[in-house]
Amino acid sequence: MAALLALAPLVFTLLAISAVFSAAETALTGASRGRMHQLEREGDRAARRVNKLLADQETMIGSVLLGNNLINILASALATQVITRAIPGGWGVAAATALMTVLVLVFAEVLPKTVAIVRSDDVARLLSAPTLVVVRVAGPIIFGIQYVIRKTLGLFGMRLGMETDVLAAHEEIRGAVEYHHSEGLVESGDRYMLGGVLDLGEMDVSEVMVHRRSMGTVDGGLSAREIVAATLASQHSRVPIYHDDPENVVGVLHVKDLLQALANTDGRIDDLDIAPILREPWFIPETTSLKDQLAAFLKRQVHFALVVDEYGALQGLVTLEDILEEIVGEIEDEHDTVAAGVKPNADGSVIVEGSVTIRDLNRAMDWDLPDAEAVTVAGLLIHEAQAIPEVGQAYTFHRHRWRVEARKGARVTSLRIEPLPALPDEE
Repeated sequence: MAALLALAPLVFTLLAISAVFSAAETALTGASRGRMHQLEREGDRAARRVNKLLADQETMIGSVLLGNNLINILASALATQVITRAIPGGWGVAAATALMTVLVLVFAEVLPKTVAIVRSDDVARLLSAPTLVVVRVAGPIIFGIQYVIRKTLGLFGMRLGMETDVLAAHEEIRGAVEYHHSEGLVESGDRYMLGGVLDLGEMDVSEVMVHRRSMGTVDGGLSAREIVAATLASQHSRVPIYHDDPENVVGVLHVKDLLQALANTDGRIDDLDIAPILREPWFIPETTSLKDQLAAFLKRQVHFALVVDEYGALQGLVTLEDILEEIVGEIEDEHDTVAAGVKPNADGSVIVEGSVTIRDLNRAMDWDLPDAEAVTVAGLLIHEAQAIPEVGQAYTFHRHRWRVEARKGARVTSLRIEPLPALPDEE
């Protein structure tokens, strides 16, 4: 009994150290990286230590787990040694196991981790200094353990580099945005803006471009007066000029260049020579991501590009405004005509033009229709129906009822979409 009382303080000291390790592990993995970076910029040394630990998260967690297991095993061994003296045989081992399981579970695991979850940022900053010491001491050991693990996994065909990243930053941010939106802390508009920024790297220009059928082009073979009239009739400041075939674009006419040329001729339109003021068209592949194209627009200081497929055939055009609208929504100025693309009805249904993109419809109605298989609403209907539907045909999918209202040739031009009531288990 005297030996048990003598070792009791040591065992509880070891459990306290184990509790610190457990709290550090939970707090450091759950700390807000954004807040830590902000605190570091404000000169907080503890936040700088936290960021240093998180920079090599695998080594940090490995060091903490190594120390925690060593302490728990040592405490359990000491307790077993003492208790088996008082209770010989298997009953002593069983008693020591039961006692240490309760003590470790309650005081070295659940209690400290609960505190770390509730106050993860504060606990992480508080325990960053001792954790950094442990990482520096155990770092070489952990590196060796990682090497053994990777070699062992390599025997089973799993190849992991030492730089393997276990976190996808974009998905982590997206998940946080969706979670806070579901909690009512992020408005729908902000949710779509943040999601639009994250989607730029995953979307191609073909998904936001103006299709060649909708492009406003002007025949370069017309007279100067006719070209000026057609340009003024356009709603855009840049107009593609073609030769012979509308898909054979030979230049881009900028309204500002046109006005300058008119000023040079003192307003004599018939004396105007259009060819010298045309800008060389910029052709880009349809597989270019929006992120790369946005960077290219900013680098070249050009806001207009023509999109071609792998065979060089014209597919459409994309502008800087088209990309920005994927982030902030529709941008309209005093010369834009408000398109009747989405018309909500009193009964809850919506009349939608077939050319409206799924992303625009989702933003307008706060829906969540999938856009992985199609870009436009008509494209999604055809994909799901596996056919070109006739006028009057109706379908039900993605918790909405779809009815074809109008069709022109093989193109579905108008649809009526009605959301279905939620099922009882979904409410």
